[in-house]
Amino acid sequence: MSAARPGRRLAVLALFATAMGWLEAVVVVYLRALLGVAHGSAAPAPDELTRGIASLPWLIGTEQGREIATIVMLATVAWLAAPRPLTRLGAFLIAFGTWDIVYYVALYLLLRWPPSFAALDLLFLIPPGPWWIQPVWVPLAISCVMIAAGSRLFSPPERRRPR
Repeated sequence: MSAARPGRRLAVLALFATAMGWLEAVVVVYLRALLGVAHGSAAPAPDELTRGIASLPWLIGTEQGREIATIVMLATVAWLAAPRPLTRLGAFLIAFGTWDIVYYVALYLLLRWPPSFAALDLLFLIPPGPWWIQPVWVPLAISCVMIAAGSRLFSPPERRRPR
C-alpha cells in the first residue's frame, strides 16, 4: 500500500479503521448478550460490568487477547500504509483515533448507547486498572487529538505548511 499516493493510502487506512470500529461495536453487542444485558437497555455501571466479566473466568483473558489483537491489527495496517517510522506512527494514530470514534458511533447506532458524552465506559482491560473507567468524551477527545497529530505526521514533509 505504501507505493500509492498519500491520499489513497489515507483513504484505505480510514476505511480499514471504520470497518474495525464497526466490528468492535458488534463484539460489544455480543458481549452484552453474553453478560445478560438486554439489547437496547442502558449499559451497567463500569464496575458492575467488570464484576460481570470477572464472573466468567475465561472472558477476561479472551477480552485482553482481543484488545491486543486490535492494537496489532492497527499497527500492522499503519506499517503497510507508510514507508517511514514517523509516517507509520502518524498512520497508527489516525487509524486508532478513527477506529475509536467509529466504535462509539456504531454503539450508538446499534444500541442507542452512550446516552450522553458524560456516560461512563470501561475503556480497556489491559493493563487492568481503575483509570480505564472514564466518561465517553475522554476517549473521543483523545481520538481527535490522535487524528490531528497523526495527520501531521502522515503528511509528506514537502506538503506540510511552514510555520
